[in-house]
Amino acid sequence: MTDAGSALPVGELRPAPDCRWDLVALGEVMLRLDPGEGRVSTTRMFQAWEGGGEYNVARGLRRCFGLRTAVVTALADNPVGRLVEDLMLQGGVGTDHVRWVPYDGVGRSVRNGLNFTERGFGPRGALGCSDRGNTAASQMAQGDVDWNAIFSAEGARWFHTGGIFAALSPTTPGAVEEAMRAARSAGTIVSYDLNYRPSLWQAIGGREKAAEVNRRLVSLTDVVFGNEEDFSAALGYPAPAGSSGFASLDRAAYASMMSDVSADFPDLKVIATSLREVRSASRNAWGGICWARGGAIEATESTEIEVLDRVGGGDSFASGLIYGLLEGFPLSEALGYGVAHGALAMTTPGDTSMATLAEVAHLSKGGSARVVR
Repeated sequence: MTDAGSALPVGELRPAPDCRWDLVALGEVMLRLDPGEGRVSTTRMFQAWEGGGEYNVARGLRRCFGLRTAVVTALADNPVGRLVEDLMLQGGVGTDHVRWVPYDGVGRSVRNGLNFTERGFGPRGALGCSDRGNTAASQMAQGDVDWNAIFSAEGARWFHTGGIFAALSPTTPGAVEEAMRAARSAGTIVSYDLNYRPSLWQAIGGREKAAEVNRRLVSLTDVVFGNEEDFSAALGYPAPAGSSGFASLDRAAYASMMSDVSADFPDLKVIATSLREVRSASRNAWGGICWARGGAIEATESTEIEVLDRVGGGDSFASGLIYGLLEGFPLSEALGYGVAHGALAMTTPGDTSMATLAEVAHLSKGGSARVVR
């Protein structure tokens, strides 16, 4: 392990003792209702989890990797919002910057988001049904958060947000941009996960609007995450040749795409892509590829994994790679931690990781699943 302040891929990091937080995330946190092995349309029982694309990264870094993280979000102040808070507290993520919005008793003006998600199995794919219109987080706007207090007074080494939050309403992109500018001014590394969701953009301009918003935000970013669909749909680039799945991946095509992205966004320091080929809902090929400023490309070999619950695999990939970069690991080792953490996250239910640092380190070095006792 090298000194975190000398981590070459992302440049100089703010010293940990000078910062209250290792990472701060901005995004919506929803209540996930999971029918387990059943289906949303026929179940009589749900298990409750908390989750959200941006929050999941903060939670993984806290619970698996032991870093100090916080989430900036908004919740309607009612029992459902307090349940989400209780779940976040169990996850150890700081809730100091949660905005509590008064509830009107019905949800006409503000409510909390719900996410009904099936895990899928074999030929039946995972299925999500979101109920998140008019939520407290979707109404967040520029001026709602004192970002200077977070990034300058408290201090944060890394800021993470993404395209899911940016797609929630006409005001959320402005909130993201304000946060990014404040983070960059304070010397905080900024990462952004494109996380393209067609259902979120379809009523507000589709791919064209997604590309407009995301290109503006990526121009303020140091590290960007995505997959081939994200770069194509959310940024407007042609899909790489042979991108139908990891097994048919043409790495040269990915390298060319990453080179194009880096040329258009010269402030980017790292571009990272999780690679997945869905052979069935419960069996995926899984890996990752990463570009660093200067043209370095690192990639992992395809690994076939068995999937219990695929939701959150990409977020755990991001948190594992961020951990490696914060710790000053070489790019290849940081990528290995991302791929291993994402794989392990998909072996447990819920949106968030239940893996341990020891398990991630073991798997990233080629360890097996032999029983430990």
